[in-house]
Amino acid sequence: MRIHIRQGRLVDPGNEIDDIRDVYVADGVIVGVGTAPEGFHAESTIDARGRVVCPGLIDLRAHLREPGEEHKATIASETAAAARGGITSVCCTPNTRPVIDTPAVAGLIRRRARSAGMARVIPIGAFTQALDGEHLSEMAALKQAGCLGVSNGFRPMRDLTVMSRAMEYAATFDITVFVNPQDHALANNGCAHLGAVATRLGLAGVPAAAETVAVAALLALVDQIGVRVHFSLLSTTRAAQMIARARHEGLPVSADVSAHHLHLTENDVLDFDSLCHVRPPLRTLRDREGLRQWLARGAISAICSDHQPHEADAKLRPFTQTEPGISGLETLLPLSLRLVDEGVLTMTEAIARLSWHPARILGVQAGKLSVGMPADVCVFDPESHWVPGRHTLRSRGHNTPFLGWEMKGEVTHTLLEGRIVYERDEAPA
Repeated sequence: MRIHIRQGRLVDPGNEIDDIRDVYVADGVIVGVGTAPEGFHAESTIDARGRVVCPGLIDLRAHLREPGEEHKATIASETAAAARGGITSVCCTPNTRPVIDTPAVAGLIRRRARSAGMARVIPIGAFTQALDGEHLSEMAALKQAGCLGVSNGFRPMRDLTVMSRAMEYAATFDITVFVNPQDHALANNGCAHLGAVATRLGLAGVPAAAETVAVAALLALVDQIGVRVHFSLLSTTRAAQMIARARHEGLPVSADVSAHHLHLTENDVLDFDSLCHVRPPLRTLRDREGLRQWLARGAISAICSDHQPHEADAKLRPFTQTEPGISGLETLLPLSLRLVDEGVLTMTEAIARLSWHPARILGVQAGKLSVGMPADVCVFDPESHWVPGRHTLRSRGHNTPFLGWEMKGEVTHTLLEGRIVYERDEAPA
């Protein structure tokens, strides 16, 4: 379909554009920005006046649950939620059942995503076989199968010797290693930040040192090996400072932070609110403000959803027995826009951390709206207010502490390779 996106505020950080411009789409790609190509006749027009037009968002971390946990969610349901949130590419974590440690599993996930047709799913392969932390996976084969990185998630490596050998293997094939920095001995199965709140509630705490010790060890290996490493889900100011220093020294590292760690703190766990049970745990107000500062300075390159949909029962047990995680695909954009309203980021910076920067981390040709690029486009109304609720979320997981929050910024259209995969119902209520 030939689509004319008319008179929107085009915010395209990759091309350094923030201006009122038209965008023209044909045959799944961008064919014109500002000026229509010769002979272009639109079959459909999107009136984007008063709205922001930006590259489709790229989420670096989401649990899609399929295969193996379809009672929680499916690829079809969660990619539909991604489209509703303006997300056109989603990185799927390797802890599916079976684990993404073979090309067959990676291929299965990509086929099911293509069949659903709502968002592009990028599998992240397993760093070790079955995530056992000991036997290395066939990373080269996983890369050929479409995995743009490898990770062991929060599953521990047996020791730093295994980690070093795995990094050397990844470096040989130019594969990015995604790490969740946590010293498992220090974390000791804690479920909240080690501090006043955890002590008051009698919860086992995870010290900030569990993250910083792991970051220090991993940075030493990066310096020795030269492997490209992406640090997922930073939660402490000190860890962000360490990443900033490493980047300044030229190490090939990057980092992201979840949207909820930029808005919530350990105080939100009071009253044993299991919707705030996440990993890594919510930290102090000082950590939250520090993460915001390092995000603004560029040491933290991206904001992710860390989407983890759960069935209702998973959050109804005592706090320590509940499953960690927040359903976050549909609130990723409005929570990032809240940072703009609060003066933490500019609109261009916020969009960059949701599109252009994640694309660079993954090494893909995406995240900007250049002529000839795939037409992955998000159109949103920055002044529209909406409230996440059981009847407004498309994800099968409703486990979010942001239920009932008033969100500002709502997606009206999402295009994936030139197809409209989501369009807000404009009919009057």
